[in-house]
Amino acid sequence: MTALTLAETIIAAHAGLEAVVPGQIVVAAVDVAIAQDGTGPLAIEQLEELGVASVKAPTCVFFIDHAAPAPRRELANAQKTIRAFCASSGATLSDVEMGVCHQRVVESYAKPGDLVIGADSHTCMAGALGAFATGMGSTDVAVGMASGQTWLRVPETFRIEVTGELRDGVEAKDLMLTLIGDLGADGATYKALEFGGPGIVALPMPGRFTMSNMAVEAGAKAGLMPSDATTREFLVGQGREEVWRPLAADAGAAYERVVRLDARAIVPMVAKPHTVDNTAPAAELKGARVDQVLIGTCTNGRLDDLRSAARILRGRRRAPHTRLIVTPASQAVARAAAAEGLFDVFWDAGAVVTNPGCGACVGIHEGILADGEVCLSTANRNFHGRMGNPEASIYLGSPATAAATAVAGEITDPRELL
Repeated sequence: MTALTLAETIIAAHAGLEAVVPGQIVVAAVDVAIAQDGTGPLAIEQLEELGVASVKAPTCVFFIDHAAPAPRRELANAQKTIRAFCASSGATLSDVEMGVCHQRVVESYAKPGDLVIGADSHTCMAGALGAFATGMGSTDVAVGMASGQTWLRVPETFRIEVTGELRDGVEAKDLMLTLIGDLGADGATYKALEFGGPGIVALPMPGRFTMSNMAVEAGAKAGLMPSDATTREFLVGQGREEVWRPLAADAGAAYERVVRLDARAIVPMVAKPHTVDNTAPAAELKGARVDQVLIGTCTNGRLDDLRSAARILRGRRRAPHTRLIVTPASQAVARAAAAEGLFDVFWDAGAVVTNPGCGACVGIHEGILADGEVCLSTANRNFHGRMGNPEASIYLGSPATAAATAVAGEITDPRELL
């Protein structure tokens, strides 16, 4: 019997086949299909053109998260369209108070072995649960919602083998920025990244989400983790233990490439403007002045991320010239952070704590930069104009690096403050 990678295992099961090979075109059943308030209206338009009144995908969710609450009239009208469609079609609505689609998907919808499609490139985050999760255009997602099926070219797989454990002050974001810096922004185009090894077994679920979330920043189609005891523990915490099952690649599966990383050798990393693969150690950028720090987003807005930032911010205050914004990824995260007193730590440090959502990351509201300003963000992208102003510059780093930078007012290795 053919030994399959994790991506091949999931795709074959959803295509009703015993095995698939890279390059093969298949039609596969969809478990979860999602869109957000930026892409949802176009998907709805396509569904209406198809004459589809109700959705067939088993789980179909529209999230209002990118402009939540709506800051402009046209965005409010788009959100009105989404609410009306969900009310009439059987699709689920996740409204403005609930948080970012990718965080909500892993909290409430995706499970190991699922095939997940979404009209958002960071849909790949759900791969950390042992799902094949990938972003698509609104039209393709609309067809998946309408038919319950999608077509895929089976991707080649890169095996990312991680040994060792991250040292204190070093986080999964640093590991992933190191990998993207090595691969390049297009170094894994249309590949599946399959993470494994002792370093991944030791990595808590929040770190796994961060890494799968950013797989697309190397061009990857998906970023998959095995479903193991850590996955089960996370699902138990979400009240969804019954959906867990173990899942991993077959022994002897064939990979196009194997990349080996030693987590013990990783240091705090930063992606410099204006590409994610333009990376350097944070220590080498000491002295780079920062006007704003954003802690949150789908990449690093989980409770563990906020705890990491609070660890450094507790008893300290942001630099006078550096604004600090904290945006939890979901309502569940916000409730837990508030219950732990983390919001008090952030407020005492001079931060603005916003409602759950994408916030400043997408440059629509809640933290747009002025001309010439510099932001260090825990987000996944630092492209020109990403935060609403092409005349501004964005660096990317971990929550610990972001917190240390907010205190110092310049890019800082967080280990200096630990």
